Amino acid sequence: MPEITASMVKTLRERTGLPMMDCKKALQETGGDEQKAVDWLREQGIKTKETRIGRETSAGRIAVYTDFAKGVGAMIELKCESAPVAGGKDFIQFAADVARQLATGPGAKTAEELLKQPAPGKTGQTLGQVLDDMYNRIREVFTLGRVIRIDGPCGAYAHHDGSAGALVEVKGGNAEAAKDIAMHVVAFKPAAVSKEDLDPADVEKERDILTKAARSEGKPENIIAKMIEGRLKNFFAERVLLEQPFVKDDKQTVAKVAAAAKMEVVRFERWELGKE
Repeated sequence: MPEITASMVKTLRERTGLPMMDCKKALQETGGDEQKAVDWLREQGIKTKETRIGRETSAGRIAVYTDFAKGVGAMIELKCESAPVAGGKDFIQFAADVARQLATGPGAKTAEELLKQPAPGKTGQTLGQVLDDMYNRIREVFTLGRVIRIDGPCGAYAHHDGSAGALVEVKGGNAEAAKDIAMHVVAFKPAAVSKEDLDPADVEKERDILTKAARSEGKPENIIAKMIEGRLKNFFAERVLLEQPFVKDDKQTVAKVAAAAKMEVVRFERWELGKE
């Protein structure tokens, strides 16, 4: 067996980020072959991870990536066990890389499919392998949850702590205006893009509630209908994106902001971490 030198261990330590003793053992087990040692360490980590399956992953972050000019946007949910790990630079970078690969690669319908794809900036490694390596260093369970890609111009925004994020598909406009509307979606939590997109049953239910309230106030029947339509504006302003006061200027609606940018809002996706 070739001699396992301190420099060999140091090189493997720098490559994997794992403890010196683990790196030394890996080199001993693989006859000093660095790549085989990397694979051995990864296999040992996978074995350890299998014993932790089922542990709660309540922390994590939502990450987004868009290329407005190319007409693509993506959002992913990456979960872990603790808030300190979720706020660590390795975790944040990996989440960003996953979102980027989803947007710029061939696309993926599931997390499993996405993890088999190449990791941006990691020659010869898949996202899944990078995730395994991160587990080996940090020893927390990681779960790639929801993934979505929109093939169309998008605005995207994720809260600074990764607790929520949104993708907004648009036609026309520009990247900055689209991002502003995505930020609004994260903040105001609309249920639909337009009034027409709301469930008609929900609208009729609200109309019935408002009608009964107006009658209990003793309002004349001949003016109740007009009153109800006026009061429904508040209902729509709470639930409909285009009717809401814009987050950066509440003197105008989102519809007016979009019109000023010559932009049509097609649809949006809004996620909160851990809330399907």
